[in-house]
Amino acid sequence: MTSEDGSYGSEGGLAARVLTRLDARLSRDVEQPLVLALSGGGDSIALLRLAAEWAKTRGRRLLALSVDHGLNPESGRWNAFAEQAARAVGGDWRGLRWDGDKPQTGLTAAARSARHRLIAEAARTAGARVVLFAHTADDIAEADLMRREGATLGRVREWSPSPVWPEGRGLMLLRPLLDEGRDPLRDWLRGQGADWIEDPANADPRYGRSRARQALAAGGAERQPLSEARAASSAEGLKRVGEAVVEASRDVSARTLAAALVCVGGGATPPRGERLAALIRRLRAGEAFTATLCGARITAGGETASLVREAGEMARKGAAPLRLTPGAEAVWDGRFAFVAADPGWSVVAGRGRLSQLSDADRAALAPLSPQARAAWPVLVKDGAPGPVLAGAGVERRGLVAERLRLALDETTHEDDLISAPRWHNAMEPPIFPDRHIQTVGPSGAADDRGPQ
Repeated sequence: MTSEDGSYGSEGGLAARVLTRLDARLSRDVEQPLVLALSGGGDSIALLRLAAEWAKTRGRRLLALSVDHGLNPESGRWNAFAEQAARAVGGDWRGLRWDGDKPQTGLTAAARSARHRLIAEAARTAGARVVLFAHTADDIAEADLMRREGATLGRVREWSPSPVWPEGRGLMLLRPLLDEGRDPLRDWLRGQGADWIEDPANADPRYGRSRARQALAAGGAERQPLSEARAASSAEGLKRVGEAVVEASRDVSARTLAAALVCVGGGATPPRGERLAALIRRLRAGEAFTATLCGARITAGGETASLVREAGEMARKGAAPLRLTPGAEAVWDGRFAFVAADPGWSVVAGRGRLSQLSDADRAALAPLSPQARAAWPVLVKDGAPGPVLAGAGVERRGLVAERLRLALDETTHEDDLISAPRWHNAMEPPIFPDRHIQTVGPSGAADDRGPQ
């Protein structure tokens, strides 16, 4: 498939198209593995073979991950097939299992979430920054039909962040088959002499995805143009982004506002459409108001709206202190990552503890609003008289700005992900290398240094 000069020829076939898409997004000759989600079905087997060809010529190691959901008696055999297929093309393979009790309702959504979570954790452990998924144009058409019938499925894009948080932090998903149909992929596999697994659940009418597939195959449902399934996104409408506050203009788009709310709130669930639409209407009308959504507090006044973490919600949830294990990264409130060199450190919210801080620490937080100060993390050391903002041997990394940058398509290539945002030991402004967005740290001063 690949010529001696590394090109893919001029015939414009399926393999050439997919390999060109991989070239457009992925780094060459780097030590981080390229991870692929491998179910053993036709779509993922086709992507496995194409990705293996790309990896061989681009100096990359390929790691396939297969999830056993424990829902089918044949799942063990399917995983064995997936392992054999991965190793046959020169890839590494690891099997993952969804253990524990399964829900009585919403099983499909729970299984999908568990799969993403397990794959994200394994990918990050392996040092990967990108995970390949084998969604096709048929998957988009089926999801569109399901949404028209009332389902709340999200829209898949070629390049998007992992949907699980914080397990998927810093990970991007690449779907290079979105322009390809399921039947042509299987025709290509037959030409390769390759086998794949057919999951009987794909034909089971008890599942919404199967019903949508059957309706489209029978011609009883209209396919939407693919371009409509790929709404563009940008950071337009955001004025400032920092670890403590995000500021937006009143004309911020609904999608950008939704992403900002989720990131500032530290959660993973986007706002419901009607509640988001109500916020947008109030912003457009020039109304001055304060509201809470997705764990974030939005205060609109004048020409802008500021978003901070809602400290009251944190208190109502009664979040326990986060105990830091030496050398292990831990995420606090979905907004900050901490690593401690020594034992005895915990992370708690500033609410109710600000008066115990030193004069210097209180002065550092003074530029923030009362809500932002109350939601700011402070460190507590066993046996120490009071909390501190920064401790010896404890490093902090803000996640809000980087997460928002990925969510709003401000990265387009794996090269942008190889170097994670740097850690901070004190109250330094975060780094957010984006020409559209001005970043601010706890001091309130703008960080316009650009990429570091």
